[in-house]
Amino acid sequence: MESWPITLDDVRGAHKMLAGVARVTPMESSRHLSALLGAPVHLKCENLQRTGSFKLRGAYVRIAGLSPVQRAGGVVAASAGNHAQGVALAATMLGVPATVFMPRGAPLPKVAATRDYGAEVKLHGATVDEALEAAQRFAELTGAVFIHPFDHVDIVTGQATVGLEILEQCPEVRTVLVGVGGGGLIAGIAVAVKLLRPDVRVIGVQAAGAAAYPPSLAAGRPVTLPSFHTMADGIMVGRPGDLPFELVNTLADGVRTVSEESLSRALLLGLERLKMVVEPAGASPIAALLEHPEAFEGPVVAVLSGGNIDPQLMQRVLRHGLAAAGRYLSLRVRLSDRPGALAGLLGVLTRVDANVLDIAHVRTDPALGLTEVEVDLHLETKGPEHCQAVVGELGAAGYVVGR
Repeated sequence: MESWPITLDDVRGAHKMLAGVARVTPMESSRHLSALLGAPVHLKCENLQRTGSFKLRGAYVRIAGLSPVQRAGGVVAASAGNHAQGVALAATMLGVPATVFMPRGAPLPKVAATRDYGAEVKLHGATVDEALEAAQRFAELTGAVFIHPFDHVDIVTGQATVGLEILEQCPEVRTVLVGVGGGGLIAGIAVAVKLLRPDVRVIGVQAAGAAAYPPSLAAGRPVTLPSFHTMADGIMVGRPGDLPFELVNTLADGVRTVSEESLSRALLLGLERLKMVVEPAGASPIAALLEHPEAFEGPVVAVLSGGNIDPQLMQRVLRHGLAAAGRYLSLRVRLSDRPGALAGLLGVLTRVDANVLDIAHVRTDPALGLTEVEVDLHLETKGPEHCQAVVGELGAAGYVVGR
């Protein structure tokens, strides 16, 4: 323990520093997830933190640790969302000028929120990596201190306060699930938890399309992904941070991956059953529970790391989640091209209580007979069993159904 770069006194000092700055976010129980797991499941609601994510904790500890000369020179960061807002608010609270570089395609609500928290926003490049390069050049030219989103001891120490609160709020915890991008949050939580309760398992969750930690842990060093993509932009990082990797490799109990379908389902479940607005990155621990409920010893604490989801992304993800949950059904049905044929088809769908969202006639397919037409249907259903019932009812009525 003496070789760890962060001590328990460091974490407790950070928690004291954050009193009145960051919320001690609530711990909520989930009967639905508890029933799925067969053991208690609790949610650490960092989505309800100020600025909508845990990022304020580390940003404030990092900026508060600067010397008066460094503070006078200001700070600079790069982010598409949560880190930007955390740095902006922390800097404003400490009276430090802040500049944040964001990619030009960053969601407008996040850009507006970062400005509202007091930072000067500069839109640069098409990706976070390009914004990051611009922020580092800005730091070199102006002397502003670059605030890294995850790879700094003060950042990790600030995020470790989440782990301290988890143990205080749920002392019976056996497993903590944490979404992982660069690794600052899981590294901090692992430090706090393992210093006080080495018997508690700390497990990371990454989107399968942006999972840099599994190959890095296998190689024993940070590995850069050649390409990566996921809807969970909050954990879409191509390479682990050096310090977080060291701590995760030493302290954490593994990193699992989840599919885009599971992320969509988790976000939908958050809204429907948990009454929580959670971004896809924040929903990743729930996705892990949905995919592998048998894999985790309870009681489980799932960290909902953030709730800053762009409304347009939410609309797309919800559609994806509904489809993944079997709540949409797309069919192609062949009919005779005569008056009343479509009405007959719709009558069958009415009897089976399927709601038609979209409908289109196809008459130009060369495979169709002279008096035939195909109808493309997009239906809203009540789940997989209802989908089967719809298809079965259409088949019983003599329709040939394709999907």
